[in-house]
Amino acid sequence: MLNESVLDFYDGLAEDYHLIFADWHNAASWQGEVLSKFIHSKYPSLSKEGATLLDCSCGIGTQAIGLANHGFKVTGTDLSPVSIERATKEAESLGVEINFGVADFRSLERDVSGVYDVVLSADNAVPHLLTDEDLCLAVSNMYSKIRNDGMLLITIRDYNELIKDKPRATEPRIFEKGNRIVFQVWDWADDAKTYQINHFLLQEINGQWITKHNKSRYRVLLREEFTHMLSAAGFSDIEWSMPSETGYYQPVVTARKKV
Repeated sequence: MLNESVLDFYDGLAEDYHLIFADWHNAASWQGEVLSKFIHSKYPSLSKEGATLLDCSCGIGTQAIGLANHGFKVTGTDLSPVSIERATKEAESLGVEINFGVADFRSLERDVSGVYDVVLSADNAVPHLLTDEDLCLAVSNMYSKIRNDGMLLITIRDYNELIKDKPRATEPRIFEKGNRIVFQVWDWADDAKTYQINHFLLQEINGQWITKHNKSRYRVLLREEFTHMLSAAGFSDIEWSMPSETGYYQPVVTARKKV
């Protein structure tokens, strides 16, 4: 298991996760459209209907549901049982068929059956792994779940840029005419190799302001570091695509399993 703080972070966020978006259903739809288009552009031989995809950090289903609605046969796993429980309910309520289960992405080979055309981990999940050992273990397990000639797709924050200024906070996002505010405060380690995020959700409910706070730690994972780990695991055709090219909000790294 990842350390308890990561599990606590996502278990604690699961109930309110949709509130970090202006409209979570629209966000899931948009992410499905953008990621589907990008996957097919990088993998033109992939079937438009019934291609298999493992989202191994699926959370409450933001990307998994969106991609299932674009023809992918999706399996979703996550470390957080609370997130998986909610993802299952969300998919059922939307009439989307997805197989969900609890799994650490360092033990996918043991905990998830079969192999997939695409393995996905979106929204900066991988940098929760703070050591080279854990990152390499996760990458190796992802490799084991990809069929020959299949593709890995991971999105993470642009740490090559963030490390330059070490921002202390994110810009507050204000929703519902000012009645809901979401932001993060970042505490950087002295060596700038990790940082702790303090995630704040403020809501005005019946005239009272309610504050919810969750925290977790991330590794500052530079592109050259991660590229080396992917290559060492056996991946080829490793490419980084930036938001200006993809339309997605984070850098995307893709790699292929060629045997």
